[in-house]
Formats: sequence, structure tokens, C-alpha cells
Amino acid sequence: MKATKRPIHAVSTWVRKQPPKIKAFLAVVSAMAALVFLRMVVRDHDNLFVAAESVHAIGISVLIYKLTKEKTCAGLSLKTQELTAIFLAVRLYCSFVMEFDIHTVLDSATLITTMWVIYMIRFNLRTSYMEDKDNFPNHFVLIPCAVLSLLIHPTTQHYLINRICWAFCVYLEAVSVLPQLRVMQNTKIVEPFTAHYVFALGVARFLSCAHWVLQVLDSGGRLLTALGYGLWPPMVLVSEIVQTFILADFCYYYVKSLFGGQLVLRLPSGVV
Repeated sequence: MKATKRPIHAVSTWVRKQPPKIKAFLAVVSAMAALVFLRMVVRDHDNLFVAAESVHAIGISVLIYKLTKEKTCAGLSLKTQELTAIFLAVRLYCSFVMEFDIHTVLDSATLITTMWVIYMIRFNLRTSYMEDKDNFPNHFVLIPCAVLSLLIHPTTQHYLINRICWAFCVYLEAVSVLPQLRVMQNTKIVEPFTAHYVFALGVARFLSCAHWVLQVLDSGGRLLTALGYGLWPPMVLVSEIVQTFILADFCYYYVKSLFGGQLVLRLPSGVV
């Protein structure tokens, strides 16, 4: 075990000492390497989106275990759960009126479990809710996402309201984890189940981003044309990339902590 930890520790120490530009470069190179690996291993890249939603569902299951077994919601952001429920509800509506498929079923299950988590935090476990730490105003993301969806949305043949809703859920999903990151930033210590949940979100975001990037590459850019014209197609890709890199720093420290055998994740200053 020591022989395994030493090179990992040496690499993580070296990375931590690098300037921000080098860290960003290493992150981009790592992401590109992961994309190449997924492109070689996964034949049908549409399965990556199903995998992303499945990993998100697994993350919610971890929260359910935490809430039912440990009887505490300490370290969890109610506001992130509320934002998640909003974008899932909007995406579910779009799925019903635009195209009913496996994603509709997965989103339905995830929305139900997310609503249950919200209920548990608000009522059953209210005394353990760290409301003073969960101080990120939701309107800071809801209003910009709503305005952006009015300005930049799909140019497909669907009704305008449906196209605006589609854009809104894409933008909101990209930033819905910000309140949870604020809670972790305020506490600096993340207990295991919350860390597992946020890491699952990071993996889900990356798989979703990989799905879109690889689909664009496979179609030779034709997928972007199918999404419409104007600023909407690139905004979809930008949203996917943003939500991936928002969690990239946390995922690095999560993996480092996991290999180090630490049960509780301690975040250094400046992370998330």
C-alpha cells in the first residue's frame, strides 16, 4: 500500500505546487485523454448520456442512504436540491412534449428522489440543516438563466415556450451545484457521503459533456446544425464544459483523499 501511495502523493504534491496556468493545462490534457479513451471504449456514444443520468441517480441514492441511516443532512445544500428539482422538472416537461424516451424515465426517477431529499431536509431533519452555511442566493442563478434562455434558445420547429424551457434547463443544470460548493467552501470539511454525492455529480457532468463532444465529432459537426443555428449550438457545448470544470477541482481532491485513505475530505483554501 505504501508503494502505491508514494507515487500518487508525489504527483499530487507536484501538481499542487504548479501555477494556475499549468494546472489548467494539465486539466485540459487529462480531459482530452479521457475523451479519447471513451471514444475508443464506448461504441454508441449516446449511451454516455444515459450513463450520466444513471450516475446522477446513484449520487441521489447515496444521499438517501445518508439521510435514512445517519439521520442528518449536515453538509448538504437544500438550495442545490431545489435547483436540481427545478431543472429536472423543466427537462421532464420538455421530454414529454418533445421526445419521450429512456431519458424521460431516468429523469422521472431522479426528480422523485430529489423531491424526497428536499422533503427530508425541510421537515424530518431540519434541526441538522446548516442553513447559515447554505447562503448562496438561488436568484443569482435563476434570473440569469431565465434571461439567457429568452435571448439564446433552440431554433428548431417546436413551440417557442418549449424551446425557451429547453434552454433554461440546460443553463440551470450547468450551475445548479454552486450552492453545494458554497456550503463546502464555508465548512472546509466534507463528510464521506456528501463527498461521494458531489463526486458522482462531477462524473455525471463529465459523461454528459463527453456525450455532446463525441457526438459532434462523430457527426462531423452536423449535430450542431440539427440543434439549430445562431448562438444556441455552441452555448450547449459551453454549458456542458462549464458544469464539468466547476467540479473538476473538487473531484481532484476527492480522488487524492480516496487514495490517501482519508474518510473525511478536508479542502484547502481556495478550492470550490
